[in-house]
Amino acid sequence: MASSNKLKNVLMLVFDWILYGAGVAGHCQVTVTQPRFQQADSSMNNVSLACTFSTSGCSSSPPEVLWFRFLTNTHEDLCTPECTDHQKYKVHSSKTNILLEIKDLTVDDSAVYICGIAFSDSESPLSKQTGYGTVLTVTEKQHSNGKLISMIIASSLLFLYSSAVLISFVVYKVGSK
Repeated sequence: MASSNKLKNVLMLVFDWILYGAGVAGHCQVTVTQPRFQQADSSMNNVSLACTFSTSGCSSSPPEVLWFRFLTNTHEDLCTPECTDHQKYKVHSSKTNILLEIKDLTVDDSAVYICGIAFSDSESPLSKQTGYGTVLTVTEKQHSNGKLISMIIASSLLFLYSSAVLISFVVYKVGSK
């Protein structure tokens, strides 16, 4: 049984090599990487999500760059390859680095962002790949002055309560003598 599985695995490897390595389906191969997590504060206004890719055996023509966003119950095509909202999203690219700039950042921009690279002139199934996605978490702008004022008010109320209890205790003790 074990030798049957080994033979099957070897045959699959040979088949893959013949199909993809020898050029039957093309030999263009793309690998896409993205950071898994990124955090941002909404006060930053803008954030850029990184995507890098490498190629092997692909044409020298520039690839199509695609960006998608997955929310809780739906997904959006952000840039395929043109961005749907030019005010909100912009793609910056160099030879192997792609950045998705998100402007006017809000908590609603928290989502999973997936980068895709496609060499549409290749018939190889490995010429069109996506990254695993970057989980962007956008937090609310922290109001440090508001927290400070809340702490001062709470401390003042605690002081007044403690003073009232102490005065009540002293008056009770003096009155009972």
